[in-house]
Amino acid sequence: MVPSPSTEFTLPKDCEANLQHGRSEESLGAIEEMKETRPTFKELKSIERLRREVLFRGELPFWRILLFYSGTCLKDISTDFLVWTTMGIYVAIRAFAHKADYAPEEADVMERTNIGVLGGFLSFFLVLFVNQTNGRFLEMYGFSKACSGRIQDVAGLARTQLPPELANKLIRHFNAAHISGYVGLNAIGAGSPYSKTYFFNHYNQVHKLLSSDEMKLLKRHDMDGGSGMMKELCTWCQEDVTEARKAGYIDSYQETLYNDRILAFRAAMDGMYDYTDQPPHFFYIHFLVLLSALYLPLFAVDSGYSAGWGNEVYLSLDVLNGLILFVQCVFVVGLRCLGQKMIDPYGDDCEDLSVILYVEATLEICDIIMKSNQPAPRKAL
Repeated sequence: MVPSPSTEFTLPKDCEANLQHGRSEESLGAIEEMKETRPTFKELKSIERLRREVLFRGELPFWRILLFYSGTCLKDISTDFLVWTTMGIYVAIRAFAHKADYAPEEADVMERTNIGVLGGFLSFFLVLFVNQTNGRFLEMYGFSKACSGRIQDVAGLARTQLPPELANKLIRHFNAAHISGYVGLNAIGAGSPYSKTYFFNHYNQVHKLLSSDEMKLLKRHDMDGGSGMMKELCTWCQEDVTEARKAGYIDSYQETLYNDRILAFRAAMDGMYDYTDQPPHFFYIHFLVLLSALYLPLFAVDSGYSAGWGNEVYLSLDVLNGLILFVQCVFVVGLRCLGQKMIDPYGDDCEDLSVILYVEATLEICDIIMKSNQPAPRKAL
């Protein structure tokens, strides 16, 4: 989840003076950092390290898996109001049963109810919800990896067919489109922790993706406000390919190969935006939450009344039934939280997709491709 701005930001007087007199790039950059409330690049890297660590915990022995707290359902369950309300209802009923020396009339009524039927329906809908969100999650993972793959395809073609200057310009623009695409996700859905100030500017400074003149041309786009900058940079890539064809470095067939991959990249990025803009229906999620909020307290009442009254009250049986009730809470609340966490894979949870890994791996592989050099062929004797 992405933190929202808390209070209205007011610029200091010296920053206002800079805005009125010249607006130097340094002062504007400082103002952007002061306004930005999303994670810094250092914080993003820290989240990414935890994310990669959690990702491979599934291969550990079961007893080690049980010892973890971060990246598990325990945090959500331990802070969920419904879980504690459910357990509180059960404890209150059993405390009354230990003090009373008779069985209330309600106990006979509860014996004739069948709460298990409701539990079966709820289990079906919860599993269906998790299956739906998991499918979305894997689709969006596929889109991210497809973006990286198409950039590497173009890098390989450019390295072998274009002069170094033009090839480097094409790959610079393509990688800039890749990174700006993730930043633009902030405009839709639940938002994105990847900002122009801390995310794009970091990679642009380190890898020299866009010059100051190019940044000025793109200034009309709000990178944090949508996919406009990514779309224009894709068009720049197509213009670079057209320039290469007009210069005679490639023919029209080779130009088509480049354009197919650029458009495939843009389509994959659009897929991310489409899925983020259309999460699972709130009606369905509310339906699950409502069923859970009704079912768990009813199950607690049923368990509390059926655990024995009068001479049939046993503390060991109360503890066992309480444990069964808690497991039921873990099942219901855990599945609901799991599904909700997978709705937005581009947030800052440790269960989300490793965007920084995809970006940095793509930049590294492109650098390897563009700097590749094999021995010159031996001359025939």
